[in-house]
Amino acid sequence: MAEFFTRLNALKLGWRFLSPGSLGRNPVAPASQRFYSIDHPSFGLLFDIDGVLVRGRTLIPAAKQCFRNLVDRNGKYKVPVVFVTNAGNCVRQTKAEQLSHLLEVEVSPDQVMLSHSPLKIFSQLHDKCVLVSGQGPILEVANNLGFQNVLTVDMLRESYPLLDVVDHNRRPTNSVSSTNNLPPIEAVILFGEPIRWETNLQLIVDVLLTNGKPGNAVTTLQYPHIPVLACNMDLLWVAEAKNPRFGHGMFLVCLESIYKKITGRELKYDALIGKPSVVTYNYAELLVRQQAENLGWTSPVERLYAIGDNPMADIYGANLYNRYLKASHRARAQMQAQGGGHPREERVEVAGHEMAVGDSYGDERLPVGCSSILVCTGVYNRDQQDLPPDPHQAVEQRIFHGHRDFRFDPNLTQPSFVVQDVREAVELVFQQEGCPLD
Repeated sequence: MAEFFTRLNALKLGWRFLSPGSLGRNPVAPASQRFYSIDHPSFGLLFDIDGVLVRGRTLIPAAKQCFRNLVDRNGKYKVPVVFVTNAGNCVRQTKAEQLSHLLEVEVSPDQVMLSHSPLKIFSQLHDKCVLVSGQGPILEVANNLGFQNVLTVDMLRESYPLLDVVDHNRRPTNSVSSTNNLPPIEAVILFGEPIRWETNLQLIVDVLLTNGKPGNAVTTLQYPHIPVLACNMDLLWVAEAKNPRFGHGMFLVCLESIYKKITGRELKYDALIGKPSVVTYNYAELLVRQQAENLGWTSPVERLYAIGDNPMADIYGANLYNRYLKASHRARAQMQAQGGGHPREERVEVAGHEMAVGDSYGDERLPVGCSSILVCTGVYNRDQQDLPPDPHQAVEQRIFHGHRDFRFDPNLTQPSFVVQDVREAVELVFQQEGCPLD
């Protein structure tokens, strides 16, 4: 586990955007070019959940048969499997139990990665007083991630009831005084979309404008504001409805717009976590590595396949991570060419800042690449939209659903493969790898 967190700490800045570079349409070599010296495959699978395996609480029919084929007679997985979701309204144990019930195969919490999972590495905030926004057991989630001094929006509202007055039925009916026994808030953590957007938007903005002391009057604007960390940037997601629903990314759009409208300044994030950020896929790869070790594999996982339904989250993120992997291997090859000396660091842009990809990132066990597979059972639907054959075609006419801090690179939205559903996706992967699935 020490190596697990060491490498993740090195990637804290990898949450935004890597500059455009060459990105092959098929970053994984054909199976005919591979020669195995071991008696098992050398790849792992990353599954999105919503729109790939389920729609809301309804299992997508192809998913159950798919997972029956992925385990042997004893229920043991044939290859490492990790579920990477931008959902964050529960703990990993709960999500694993839900998946086990729906898929009728055993899913361990160690196979589940929620949007907020990488917050474990932000230890510098774990002893700070943080305000958390979202729904579900957010106190339990925050404590499990290491945060020790947590306030929820509801707790803040109870202490300052006069701050929440949009809903007339929730306004205080009698004269009340604010409770001033809360410590100053030192950071804001956004786990996912809340239930009462107007309450959360109002109180979060209050916290930002007052430097963490929402009971105080705003006199001067302190900028930059206190740290803000956000998980799950999905603008849209799919449930049982025929059309996509608002995701946490839509809440972030509202928060950013309100803050800029009031202050004239841009809301700044100390971290954006969840797909499509690089740190999320790096974390997922380490979970794949752990699963491979549990399966008894002694050689590295050479390739990853990420299966998703959202071009701007799953596909963009997998391709971005593939680009990161290529840069890491180039840096390591340079180091070896120099006789093991310190390599000239390769510089890649991270949202206006440069990030070094050198020997600390050149883990020889990193996968060679990550292929993206787009299914048509979720956000992406062939009947409603189609990917242009030329990724540069009519870019100005394409609507960008990604987060504000991720520059639109049309290459990154182009999947390695497009298939109908998750069963077809897994069959394709095993065919590409030249491995029998049954």
